Amino acid sequence: MLEQVAKTPLIDIRNVSRSFKKGSGSDVVVLDDVDLTIKEGEIVGLLGRSGSGKSTLLRIIAGLISPSGGDAKCRGEAIQGPPIGISMVFQSFALFPWLTVLQNVELGLEAQNVERAERRKLALAAIDLIGLDGFENAYPKELSGGMRQRVGFARALVVHPDLLLMDEPFSALDVLTAETLRTDMIDLWMEGRLPIKSVLIVTHNIEEAVLMCDRILVFSSNPGRVARELKVDLQHPRNRLDPAFRQSVETIYALMTKRPEPQAPSTEGIPGTGVGMFLHSVSTNLMAGLMEAIAGPHYNGRADLPELATSLQLEADELFHLGETLQLLRFATLSEGDLVLTDAGKRFATLETDARKKLFAEHLIAYVPLIGLIRRVLDERPSHAAPAARFRNELEDHMSESYAEETLAAVIGWSRYAELFAYDEQSETFSLENPQ
Repeated sequence: MLEQVAKTPLIDIRNVSRSFKKGSGSDVVVLDDVDLTIKEGEIVGLLGRSGSGKSTLLRIIAGLISPSGGDAKCRGEAIQGPPIGISMVFQSFALFPWLTVLQNVELGLEAQNVERAERRKLALAAIDLIGLDGFENAYPKELSGGMRQRVGFARALVVHPDLLLMDEPFSALDVLTAETLRTDMIDLWMEGRLPIKSVLIVTHNIEEAVLMCDRILVFSSNPGRVARELKVDLQHPRNRLDPAFRQSVETIYALMTKRPEPQAPSTEGIPGTGVGMFLHSVSTNLMAGLMEAIAGPHYNGRADLPELATSLQLEADELFHLGETLQLLRFATLSEGDLVLTDAGKRFATLETDARKKLFAEHLIAYVPLIGLIRRVLDERPSHAAPAARFRNELEDHMSESYAEETLAAVIGWSRYAELFAYDEQSETFSLENPQ
């Protein structure tokens, strides 16, 4: 019996799906047919782009939301509400500003009715472990971002959980602080000083996943599925310049940019089609600068994404959004870890400002259906104007309100640059500045 209990995984997720209602009443499937097992003694990473359902799965494991389908178990028991022995560290610190460091850390113990003297002893030990000795009586506003996140770690660790859940815990920190905190956490883990049995971390930072994790589950999007599970057989401490480390990073970039099977010649490699296509609000300045950089002598029209991310100091998610937008507009192709300029992209990089705007406008009309629709409506109406609500409502039939807002923001920014039409922020109205 004891042997059977010992083999029971901490977390066992089988065929889990999760959907949410849209404003139109239909369902948006966020997770579909996801499997995940977490055993003692490992750090597991959930890696994927923003919106791939990673945080949703984390919240299912934490018992904060229920799956729409499938089974989610903790130590062999169905997860119904927050399981005992699981703690979470959030991206946003989530500290109570009116409480001191010590009081914030004691909260979890207080909820477990731990006596005051024992509570203080455990909280002070956690604070010391995480490197905040001497700051027990400080308030969050008196701490740097990195120190506040350390308080979040101490609060999660003080209850000695079996499983520590981390939801992009380093993404709100500057690069140096994040790297220091990651290194400290791994050192404590390898020394056996963390009072936990396993870690599950959600991230969209590829190098972070390779640096910290024993196993990485790479998620695809729309809906979120596990595209691949990868083992990282590298000893700690890991060196980012190690060829084996770089190869792991390259492999994941290639996997996350693998082109889907084409459904039709006109949509090959393009993430979604039609007026209901979600658009990331990517800066036209960034797009132009990226095309110039790739067209330059160093890359000669073809850039390796990991190298590009490092040289331009771009997060992987930001680089993916840029690459996919250029691919949508047929200025580049994104596949197997490379970003390659098309002939149109190379030509854009050599043109003067007015010629660039004209070429960009042509591609917007040709390849972004929503922009083509807005332009047609403005051309056809006698007033040459239309409220944004006309298009926002149509978008919300296909996506969430927040995605609809971002899509409209992208359309507005791109069309202003291309001088296709104007947008008045106060009246929320599209119009033609110089109707023909």
